[in-house]
Amino acid sequence: MSVKKPAPRHFLDLDLIDAATLRRIIDAAHEMKRNGKRVPENLRPRSIADDVLVMIFEKPSTRTRISFDVAMRQLGGQSIVLNHMDLQLGRGESAIDTARVISRYIDIIMVRANSHDTLRELAKYATVPVVNGLTDRTHPCQVMADILTFEEHLGPIKGRTVAWIGDGNNVAASWMHAAVRFGFTLNVACPKELAPHADVTEWVKREKGQVQIMHDPVAAATGADCVVTDTWVSMGDKDADRRKALLKPFSVDAALMAQAAKNAIFMHCLPAYRGHEVTEQVLEGPQSVVFDEAENRLHAQKAILAWCLGAF
Repeated sequence: MSVKKPAPRHFLDLDLIDAATLRRIIDAAHEMKRNGKRVPENLRPRSIADDVLVMIFEKPSTRTRISFDVAMRQLGGQSIVLNHMDLQLGRGESAIDTARVISRYIDIIMVRANSHDTLRELAKYATVPVVNGLTDRTHPCQVMADILTFEEHLGPIKGRTVAWIGDGNNVAASWMHAAVRFGFTLNVACPKELAPHADVTEWVKREKGQVQIMHDPVAAATGADCVVTDTWVSMGDKDADRRKALLKPFSVDAALMAQAAKNAIFMHCLPAYRGHEVTEQVLEGPQSVVFDEAENRLHAQKAILAWCLGAF
């Protein structure tokens, strides 16, 4: 008689995971970073030497690809990298069948998908954990790295204020989820035409989160502990000129940073386009922590993988 396997621990979106668990993952990431390349035994999955991570990329990547690959190796496991043309998924095979087949070979899946629906289908039919490496709707691993970075520089994020300036995009959506789960205030300043998806704002309201949607970047940044922005044109966007025109008043410059708290930090998930969403002066200035933030993708994702694989 076969033993029924427990449901896999997916890491799909921050709103789908309780606050206590997310806190444990962040605390584990802090500990892993302090410990360097050697993962503490209490945070290392028991079977990791035999575990394989497969990474599926429908979109190109620098930080996501390298940081997940290195994270799995530092945990003691192995990884395989595939782009969409390496798979029958890129030639019309369904995500449903892909999930069923891959689950027979490996132990955990990370997907960087064009569509959030692909992520959901993979997670629904996979019998191993699935991690959201980015979709058109959310980017939770990035924001976990951002929380880690904030706390390294400014201490616990609970009760603090973060200002998101720019497009109400996938990263903004995950910041909104994080504001509820980690208990901080988030001011989202964006053009009306590029506001966050209604389903995210409605979820925040139901959860009574401290998230304000506004259209004045100065009001959003005033007194904030952290100012965050992102590129104005993401991969797949076909309205670049329109987006740039709408977002021009939302560029983060020294004058805007001066409205934030005295010790405020600046974050950007990269790649950055100097002179557009952020000036050279801010990106390279003393308040910028963007390269700490990029490094912390490794540590946050190492903790996420360990949690998915049952280490804690």
